[in-house]
Amino acid sequence: MKISDFQELMKTLYYHQDSKRGVDRTFIWLVEEIGELADLLKYGPHNLNLKDISNEMADIVAWTSSLANLLNIDLESALLEKYPKKCIKCNNNPCKCSSRNT
Repeated sequence: MKISDFQELMKTLYYHQDSKRGVDRTFIWLVEEIGELADLLKYGPHNLNLKDISNEMADIVAWTSSLANLLNIDLESALLEKYPKKCIKCNNNPCKCSSRNT
């Protein structure tokens, strides 16, 4: 599924509810989902529940899509503009920046 297809799905499913909730409260839901992901990751690599982490990541993408819909932002276009299939600092793919933290 393309990002634009997923964003359209979120709009079809939830825009009516999202528009009633508004940008501020939709953003709060997104932040709460990020907090839930943080809770799952805080115990280190040996105690990770990948199914739960996967579900939280899906929620984060869904809430990000809902927020973008409210703001009339095309996520797929925004991503390709910001990340044009190469590193935005060194213009290489893969990135060859020596200053990147691992």
